Amino acid sequence: MSITPSTTGYADVNGLHLYYETYGSGAPLVLLHGGMLTIDLNFASLIPTLAQTHTVIGVEMQGHGRTANIDREITYANLATDIVALLDHLGIERAAVLGHSMGGGVALELAVNHPDRVSAIVPISASVSKDGMHPDLLDPSTFETSSIMPTAQDFADFKGAYERLSPHPEQFDAFLMSLSGMDSDFAGWTDEQLAGISCPVLIVQGDNDFTTVAHAGVMLAKIPNSTLAVIPATTHMQVTRRDTILLPVLEQFFAAHPGV
Repeated sequence: MSITPSTTGYADVNGLHLYYETYGSGAPLVLLHGGMLTIDLNFASLIPTLAQTHTVIGVEMQGHGRTANIDREITYANLATDIVALLDHLGIERAAVLGHSMGGGVALELAVNHPDRVSAIVPISASVSKDGMHPDLLDPSTFETSSIMPTAQDFADFKGAYERLSPHPEQFDAFLMSLSGMDSDFAGWTDEQLAGISCPVLIVQGDNDFTTVAHAGVMLAKIPNSTLAVIPATTHMQVTRRDTILLPVLEQFFAAHPGV
């Protein structure tokens, strides 16, 4: 089932012409995609249901989808300041933030360094340190054979969306390289920073994900007021597409925290 956005627009923030869409009504819920993904590629199967209870705000972050890249390093800190500026642009004081992969890291960064702007976070397939990475991600010899990796169709979808939506479709290969540097520079958050997260947190993890289930357990232990949901028989690219499993988990989380 597809759904048409209530509004679409751009916010000029931090040098970006940042694209966003809104759906539904209710408490604000920001959706943050993973690296090389778009609102539609990451969340198409979730938005129709989420929009029944929330004002869903889908964002395409720096260099992704309809948002052009700029001469600025892509970091969780920079992307988080963009989301804060978008909330200011929309007149929203606090919002729940659901992010997948890179977007999950941005959600964590918001909860750590912009706690007054988030009512809850749902980091999906995210890690809080390099120690959480699946061993196959660290071994290039396994990239073509590992069961955790995106499929050829996934990569075709990434490239197709980029060429169709990007203001600079010819920059796909260069942009892919710039994103790979983001992981190599990732420092994570300290135990003290994680212990200071004050909002409700739902950690979601595929059992065959880019990050390990053991690391998700570490996150659960280090982040107060957190809950963990492990989605069975699920890879990194499948987590947000397991809507029949994920949506009830999200519904239960939001029901447990009225107003979020």
